[in-house]
Amino acid sequence: MAERAPIETKNLDGYGHALLPWSRPYNLLAGLIFLPTTILGTVRPEGRPHAAGIGAVWLDGDIYFTSGPGTRKSRNLAANPACTIATRLATIDLVFEGEAARVSDEPTLEQAAARFREGGWPVQVEGDAITAPYAAPSAGPSPWHLYRFTFHTVIGNAIAEPNGATLWRFEQ
Repeated sequence: MAERAPIETKNLDGYGHALLPWSRPYNLLAGLIFLPTTILGTVRPEGRPHAAGIGAVWLDGDIYFTSGPGTRKSRNLAANPACTIATRLATIDLVFEGEAARVSDEPTLEQAAARFREGGWPVQVEGDAITAPYAAPSAGPSPWHLYRFTFHTVIGNAIAEPNGATLWRFEQ
């Protein structure tokens, strides 16, 4: 998928640094299989926040992750798909805002499973879910649902030169 262009860019830097181009995080993401330490933020039905570490891959301009159907994060997403994903790349911290939706079609499951295998996680597609001999304890027991996270807003805070902080908005 081609890189999406932001429809709005806002400089959040209070120190006079220039806007960061979207190509900076995009090119870093495009060069990754697994995202480094990644945190998913969801909202519980009563409104309290919940955060959990996830394993995530970048695929065709979206973020994909797995979660067991009985986990708190999956139950939260079933009630409210709005969520955030935060990750630290080599030169920039990112917070994505968007929605996660369960994916159950076989072509997408197979494509995401292949991406996870490229990263070293030996997953297989079984029915409308993903299985593997192991996963992070927070994923819950196998099989796991696959989620596609599509973002509408990204906030980037550079942690290396050139410095700066930028907000990018995208069409939903």
